[in-house]
Amino acid sequence: MSRPDIHLVDADHEVERQFRLVMRRLPGGVCIITAGQGEDITGMTVTSLTSLSASPPRLLVSINRQASSFAPIARHRLFGVNILGSDQQALAERFSNGRLKGRERFEGTDWTHGASGVPLLQRSLAMIECQVEEIIERHSHGIIVGRLASMELSHRLSGLTYWNGQYVQIDHEADLDLLAEVSIPLAHVR
Repeated sequence: MSRPDIHLVDADHEVERQFRLVMRRLPGGVCIITAGQGEDITGMTVTSLTSLSASPPRLLVSINRQASSFAPIARHRLFGVNILGSDQQALAERFSNGRLKGRERFEGTDWTHGASGVPLLQRSLAMIECQVEEIIERHSHGIIVGRLASMELSHRLSGLTYWNGQYVQIDHEADLDLLAEVSIPLAHVR
């Protein structure tokens, strides 16, 4: 059996560095969280979105309290979730670009205001409007519980994930064709 690459030590900064390496091994779906009202809008790329409950429909997102999106979410008690497809890596990079702020991140993108006024990115695999049910502040982050107000689902089947420091594209048809080439039975997948 091979030995692990990581060994914990007592120094806090070293534990934090190693923890980040461990968490990079967990692939995450890429989403853009949007927030704000009117002309005062912003957004950020996250992989920290997860389902909390289907009945009632609730989700969780963890956001650093210093991030530009946190204050408008806390103030307006609304946010948008935009689940990105495999062809939207450039959009993910744009919304994670620290040099772009607020409305600048939306320039050149197709977006609209949802029924609640929150910005939503068109062409996303799914667009969800959420009302904030609760914000749980822990350490550097706020864990935001979102109550679904509306959602729209695309018919496209692709996805964008982030794993080990890089974007990974998942395309349903192309990946199934690749599996077929290596003779993996697909009868139950299609």
